[in-house]
Amino acid sequence: MSTEDSRAAGLAALAGLIADRTRAVCLLALLDGQAWTAGELARHAGVAPSTVSEHLHRLVAGGLLAEERQGRHRYVRLAGPRVAQLVEDLAAQVPAAEAGRPPRGLREASAGAAMARGRTCYDHLAGRLGITVTDALTGRGLLRQDTGFALTDAGLEWFGAAGIPLDLSGRRPPARACLDWTERRPHLAGAAGAALCRRALEARWCVRVGSGRAVRITPVGEQVMSDLLGIPSGALR
Repeated sequence: MSTEDSRAAGLAALAGLIADRTRAVCLLALLDGQAWTAGELARHAGVAPSTVSEHLHRLVAGGLLAEERQGRHRYVRLAGPRVAQLVEDLAAQVPAAEAGRPPRGLREASAGAAMARGRTCYDHLAGRLGITVTDALTGRGLLRQDTGFALTDAGLEWFGAAGIPLDLSGRRPPARACLDWTERRPHLAGAAGAALCRRALEARWCVRVGSGRAVRITPVGEQVMSDLLGIPSGALR
């Protein structure tokens, strides 16, 4: 088998792992960056625990999920930022007509509105919240988008002055564009996006809504974003 044939076989196998509704639901849920039990994912997907366990085994074996055990409990999470990027990029390719189907009931409508307003995308901010912050960073000359996402020198200084430590020691790029599947525009990912999201949650500039990926800005966060980036109060709600 040639190298090209081998890569094609690997790509087909990877696509097959994702091409199942239950596994896709689990992968999207795990974009919250947290570890879930098989039981939690089964309830979320609306399938039997035995069914979801089989799917999780395949995702772990395929390298898309990592497994952790604490006592009797088994947890799974996305295997890393590259897997999260793959899932989010694929979700962004879903036709708008399908992604925007009418919600089934008030609860689903409310959850969808919260996700569109603000959410975590693995370990960075997404939705209108993420886009607004990204635009503010760009408008102030802290982030460039013309040749791909890149922090400027002023941007690197801004993170330090804002008390948001950047870890640039790993292989992860300082800044990366991540296509937002609700806004259809890129938001900030990479080390900078992760650091900003982590600080926002730790300092309670943002808080999670329920147990999912949705987040909302707090009054403290509104003031901080106004002071740091000039974002008008109310623009992040």
